[in-house]
Amino acid sequence: MIDQAGGADPGEDAEEWMIRALELAARGRYHTSPNPPVGAVLTRAGEVVGEGYHAAAGRAHAEVVALDQAGDLARGATLWVTLEPCCSTGRTGPCTERLLAAGVTAVHAATLDPNPTVSGRGVAQLRAAGVTVTLGDGEAAAQELIREFSVWVTTGRPLVTLKFAMSLDGKVATATGESQWITSEPSRTRAHQLRREHDAVMVGSGTVLADNPRLSARDLPEGSSQPLRVIVDTRLRTPPGSRILQSAGGPVVVATVAETDPARQQALQQAGAEVLILPDADGHVSLPDLLQALGARQVTSLLVEGGPTLLGSFGKERLGDRIAAFVAPLVVGGNGAPGPFGGAGATSLGRSWKVQGMRAEPIGPDLLLTAEV
Repeated sequence: MIDQAGGADPGEDAEEWMIRALELAARGRYHTSPNPPVGAVLTRAGEVVGEGYHAAAGRAHAEVVALDQAGDLARGATLWVTLEPCCSTGRTGPCTERLLAAGVTAVHAATLDPNPTVSGRGVAQLRAAGVTVTLGDGEAAAQELIREFSVWVTTGRPLVTLKFAMSLDGKVATATGESQWITSEPSRTRAHQLRREHDAVMVGSGTVLADNPRLSARDLPEGSSQPLRVIVDTRLRTPPGSRILQSAGGPVVVATVAETDPARQQALQQAGAEVLILPDADGHVSLPDLLQALGARQVTSLLVEGGPTLLGSFGKERLGDRIAAFVAPLVVGGNGAPGPFGGAGATSLGRSWKVQGMRAEPIGPDLLLTAEV
């Protein structure tokens, strides 16, 4: 607990109810973009009188779901919520006003809203009206749940996950270019789960030419949307007949530069792609500008599945928030076999890209290594 004004009801178990609120919030994760997932629990005298979570953008916020469930029992109740209640009008009305009208007398919020234009205002409005507000219970878990939203709302770009599959000796293909399949079917199923968990999926034109992927996500939950599919293609090499343009899935955006052939642009547009013209950065599409363009479209999370060229460009620009590396139990070997990150790379170990919090998850015969950049 990091901040408190007043005290909670003597019978309240802060840890128990906040854990429940976090569990509820997790139900909405990956379904609420561009909003954050939020969970809420209303209690009176140590008993739950209402609970809920934000299920999707445009639908009722977690606090409102809990209030509607509680009805008149909300008067005099305590709210346990994973994120500071909103005080502004978007697709729905301010939660702070609903809480005050319902007569809620105490609020425990795990963390403040990271939006710089909002952060702290909801708490201030509640306190000004006499509501006891406590901050910090379950803060670390709550911040992890809203990580994508936090990056997007504070930087204007999506959270970037760099994903690749490699052999035990760090090769993503043989020296002859063979790469399908390094990892097992369970790993490929898990990779589709990663696609479902991101607003957009990105590859470079080299991956389109080599693997001809669809970039769609399998087994989408009912009501979910396919991720936006993004191709970084400086020279517009993507064939209009490629599977990504001829198969069902999310919309396709081809990011390129102004100097490309207008006839190729037209052919891709006729095939159903949107051609996005971006600044040229040393002969390549400017990745910072591309990320800002995606953020402006309310893309809060991006899964980069590119080959060594695209991943190397992201590494050079230090544009990544997470690593997801599928490691297979085989050794490829060979001086000509590529690793996941191309380009010049670090000139010294001191200049290498540092990661932290690495975790290992067994996936069939493989391992999924994840880390924060």
